[in-house]
Amino acid sequence: MALRLDIRKTLRAGAQEFELAAAFEAQGRSIVLFGPSGSGKTLTLRAVAGLMAPDAGRIDLDGRSLFDSVNGVDVPARQRGVGLMFQDYALFPHLSVAQNVGFGLGVGLFGRLDLAARNRVGELLDLAGLAHLADARPGRLSGGQRQRVALLRALARSPRALLLDEPFSALDPLLRARMRREVRAMCQAVDTPTMLVTHDPEDLAEFGGTVVLYDEGRVRRMETFADGPEGGVAASGLVLGEHFSAYG
Repeated sequence: MALRLDIRKTLRAGAQEFELAAAFEAQGRSIVLFGPSGSGKTLTLRAVAGLMAPDAGRIDLDGRSLFDSVNGVDVPARQRGVGLMFQDYALFPHLSVAQNVGFGLGVGLFGRLDLAARNRVGELLDLAGLAHLADARPGRLSGGQRQRVALLRALARSPRALLLDEPFSALDPLLRARMRREVRAMCQAVDTPTMLVTHDPEDLAEFGGTVVLYDEGRVRRMETFADGPEGGVAASGLVLGEHFSAYG
């Protein structure tokens, strides 16, 4: 994944105002946007996903322009070729596990799956160890299982990149550690790079890669490490060391 981003967005709520002015260029299997809550990380992710239009600027992903305010480019979210995993998973409670995973693959008025789509869903369920729960509803699943289903749904359309917004924050500490490993391993197995939003140094320790440090709507620093735990330990050391007071 090669991401080039230079955007500006001003949000107002009553007398309060927040200005995002973020710019960076990064490439690799893992890009982590790190910083305190309210620093602009999620706004940046939403802009890349096409869920929020910046006031001005440009976003290029793998050489393709997704947003360009000067030239009037704003590619619709569904056409951007990225997958998005929401913090609350956003599963459909009335659909089965298999139907949730295949939701974005359906064609026609009723979203029926063709043979290729059904095979894709089956392959992903096997990969995540969820084939035995294909007909179950989300209400029957554990927190970790629900997260896997949300992840598979985001991966089903073979996106060029997977965008993850604080994906582990709702899990208990032991499950959180396991799911970090599983999410990274599944993305690696299907060859999908990730962009992760987090304020947790332990996420850095697992994912590594390019770390973009945010504070008060600005990119304060960017460092590149090896992808995965090998570089992640050094990446987490960056924010736990001399820079932690500014970004943790």
